[in-house]
Amino acid sequence: MRALVYLGPGSAELQDRPAARLVHDDDVVVEIVGTGVCGTDRKILLGRFPARPGVVLGHESVGVVRETGPQVRSVVVGDRVVVNPTLYCGWCVPCRRGATNFCRHKAGTEVGVDRDGTYAEAVTLPERFVERVPAGLPFRSAVLIEPLACVLSNVQAASVTFDDTVVVLGAGPIGMLTALVAARRARRVTVAEPDGYRLERAREHFAHVVDVAGTDPAEAVLKTSGGERPSLVFDTTGTGLDAALRLIDDGGRVVVMGFDDTYTVPLRPLQLTNRGIQLIGAGDYRADIFPVAVDLAAELGAPRRPGTGTRSGAGTAPILERLVTHEFPLERYSQAFTALGGLTRGDQANGTNGANGVNGTDGTERPPCYDALKVVIRSHPGPVGADGWPVEL
Repeated sequence: MRALVYLGPGSAELQDRPAARLVHDDDVVVEIVGTGVCGTDRKILLGRFPARPGVVLGHESVGVVRETGPQVRSVVVGDRVVVNPTLYCGWCVPCRRGATNFCRHKAGTEVGVDRDGTYAEAVTLPERFVERVPAGLPFRSAVLIEPLACVLSNVQAASVTFDDTVVVLGAGPIGMLTALVAARRARRVTVAEPDGYRLERAREHFAHVVDVAGTDPAEAVLKTSGGERPSLVFDTTGTGLDAALRLIDDGGRVVVMGFDDTYTVPLRPLQLTNRGIQLIGAGDYRADIFPVAVDLAAELGAPRRPGTGTRSGAGTAPILERLVTHEFPLERYSQAFTALGGLTRGDQANGTNGANGVNGTDGTERPPCYDALKVVIRSHPGPVGADGWPVEL
């Protein structure tokens, strides 16, 4: 089968790999329909997040059950399913107390990182990591279930209340989903973003959007709010902690969500203690979060009634579906990553929207330029129906 294999920073290629097959009695073989391009995938390719060379990339995946082991009971051949890529053993101390996100036996189990992932024609997983997609849920909404689980975990860790004023740094797919989920409870949500394309998309959904291009994000947000500081900041960029700490109100919470292994920020503990600031990291999501994400996707993935769109011009298309702006077949994976900034650290310097923000021969750091919001790589090459699912599966 075809699979996109990570070779090292800046390098990936399509290879022919052995077909997915049943290994254990509780295994499920899923024929992959499509996989969302995650920020983690991009950071891996940029050398900013560790992964095993030779691994098949991808983890935000939906597909159709093609084969099941004799012990499988929850899904049958032909079911549309979503992959839960956050594997756990179930018997170590953290797992037994419910903290499956901190399983002590994760080595070799991180799908798309150190265990073969879903930028491929099929994948084999244990039954408990495959969930049925709600009936009638369009493909483009279903493919956002896994990132929605990530967001739910972080919003839950933040303990959002009706009195909270929230700022979300970054209007990428995770930032947009974070704002959507937080807005279900918070008093007000503001999204801050420097990229023109993402700003335009954010304004379709949210009333409070701040352009922070070429300026200090904290100062730009405070200017817009009349100096009022938020009680809660989500940094979905992976490089915004410094701005978040300067922006947050006394007694507030800062949630660090984005991944960037190269980013560091000086931190004075007295700043946290004197101002009563809580710095929160949620880690991966727990096993019990994933079914909640499935249910929430069914709600957010339903068509909106006329007149109930979040902003003018939003239309009646499902809100999740509108976040997926581009699809590419597996063999055009390079174009998919280019739409999100590129595959290598030198791409923008070479005029191809490099994701690392390097521009020009002097190596000056500049923000990446995006041509898409959520990008999906389709593994299944056949025709699709109005709901985005293959017509013959």
